[in-house]
Amino acid sequence: MEFCAIYKMVLKEGSTESDELEFIDAWQKMTELIRDYEGGLGSRLHKSEKGEFIAYAQWPDKETWFTAGRKLPKEAEEVRNVMREKCSSIETIHELSVVSDLLVPVK
Repeated sequence: MEFCAIYKMVLKEGSTESDELEFIDAWQKMTELIRDYEGGLGSRLHKSEKGEFIAYAQWPDKETWFTAGRKLPKEAEEVRNVMREKCSSIETIHELSVVSDLLVPVK
């Protein structure tokens, strides 16, 4: 059964537009690495009115999500460090099993 995780990332107080763009770029690179090396099914990044970033990541199952990170290439650590450097917090706020999916696939 497909599995989803929802993450909340808050940039450090005083972050500039440049910091935000660097964070988004790192998030995109990490998502691609996870997709290519760990079997992730992709993710969407959103920004709330409060300025928090919320990511929705889809996985084939919870076990794949739980064990992810063991197959990533060395460059992933640099990308992860950029994300950590830009954020005051990064947390998983929900772990969810998909029970119905009515999203329209993007073409």
